[in-house]
Amino acid sequence: MKEESGCRSPFCDFSRQGPTLEAMNRVGDIHCRSIQELSVLFSISQTLQKSFDLGEIMRPILRDLSEMMGLERGTITLINRDTNQFQISEAVGLPKGVPAVEYIEVIQTHLWRVVEKQDAVVITDFNKWVRENAMDSSLCAIEHLSENADLLCVPLTHGEKVIGTMSIEREPDSNIGREADLRLLTMIASIIAQAASVRQDANEQIESLRQENHRLHENIEGQFRPEHMIGNSSSMRMVYTHIEQVADSPGTTIMIRGESGTGKELVAKALHQNSPRKEKPFVKFNCAALPDSIIESELFGHEKGAFTGATATRKGRFEAAHGGTIFLDEIGDVSPATQVKLLRVLQEKEFERVGSQSTISVDVRIIAATSRNIEEMMAEGKFREDLYYRLNVFPIYVPPLRERKCDILLLADHFIEKYHFGKPDKLPRISSAAIDMLMSYHWPGNVRELENSMERAVLLSKGQSIKAHHLPPTLMTKSPAEKSESRATLEDAMEALEREMIVDTLKDTLGNMTEAARQLGITERKIGLRVKKYEINPAHYKS
Repeated sequence: MKEESGCRSPFCDFSRQGPTLEAMNRVGDIHCRSIQELSVLFSISQTLQKSFDLGEIMRPILRDLSEMMGLERGTITLINRDTNQFQISEAVGLPKGVPAVEYIEVIQTHLWRVVEKQDAVVITDFNKWVRENAMDSSLCAIEHLSENADLLCVPLTHGEKVIGTMSIEREPDSNIGREADLRLLTMIASIIAQAASVRQDANEQIESLRQENHRLHENIEGQFRPEHMIGNSSSMRMVYTHIEQVADSPGTTIMIRGESGTGKELVAKALHQNSPRKEKPFVKFNCAALPDSIIESELFGHEKGAFTGATATRKGRFEAAHGGTIFLDEIGDVSPATQVKLLRVLQEKEFERVGSQSTISVDVRIIAATSRNIEEMMAEGKFREDLYYRLNVFPIYVPPLRERKCDILLLADHFIEKYHFGKPDKLPRISSAAIDMLMSYHWPGNVRELENSMERAVLLSKGQSIKAHHLPPTLMTKSPAEKSESRATLEDAMEALEREMIVDTLKDTLGNMTEAARQLGITERKIGLRVKKYEINPAHYKS
């Protein structure tokens, strides 16, 4: 049988009689080196599990390589995508007072060769090369370097693109060889390149999102928003757009539609304040506030002696609004007789005072508003169609609060600030349960009802946080659509209350479980069990 020739590895010299002492030493060195390499790679992988921040992984890598390979200096550089120049990430082993930029200037010729070749570059007797090729000003960057030290450079490659370099200076090790050093550096460079690429991509995405966010803010800030009107919902932005579109038209008649309490008068004010008539009078008149016998006199005025009690000539609202705007609120409540006279003013811009035969011409813009269903009233013969079509030249619909729920908290905060007379920096916050009540209520009284509710809550809370019991009891009533839904059990209600109290206390104590347990009068064990039961994260309230 043929004899075994033994291992033919270049690193050992086995024979039938066993390995030689020199071969055993070489195998031992290689085995120790392999363990060191695995240790370095394991350390890097552990660091990457914690963070992809290059600043947290590069220096430990160079430190580990220094301990393992005895390197004199090491650098890790990245290429700036914008300037296409090297930027220093980390450098170790430089003499005191020597900036890393100066050292990079010495070796950048070889670093760019690595980038161009996309492969490793080895410069033997690097000290000699520097003396022969570098300027005198750079000699300080290589002082105390061993005479026979080599410069090993490898690329940081991600995909098919070189994004940086890694270089070390060290004396050659005849037992290990440059190939082993280059293999280890290439593996480490691959890991660093992955982390660097992830960070650069993340930074680019963050910067892109930041720019997009900035553009959105500029667009929002550039969008028209009337003064004293609050709301970011899409339906309210549509109202703002309509106001902007028609405000500059000084003679267009506008009909504002919407439920009572939605803020129709604010829309009318915004139309006047953003129109060419803003320096002229803005006259308001509620058509539902006075009986029919007085409305005509209020609108058109009267002459002295026109009726009992008319002791002097008096101008009407239309004359008072000459050159400006008149706002006719609840236009759906006027009588048919008054509707006829209003129609004439709309068409001819003229009228007569009560008890006078002289015609008065006025230049006035008419804005009407109603919460009634005018179409139904026309079908019943209670509202003139010709008047409706003359008023409804440019309709604006103001949505009810239940259709713009994302604006509820904005409005609530506004009213808290309005009715809180304490220090501005100590405004009461709204508890989670109170927020749930505000968001789930159907608000039949719209913004007016919300304002009244928040005024009451601010007074009852005495400047502290607004709890659910500070809100009016009416907020606990259900809308007709909700009344058919199943009723919560007593146990569910008690658990909801218990969870609310724990959350509020954790907010007050900034997530301190011990202090929260003391304030609630229970043990730390009990609050721990309840926090786990209700899936509450105390750390969320520590900031």
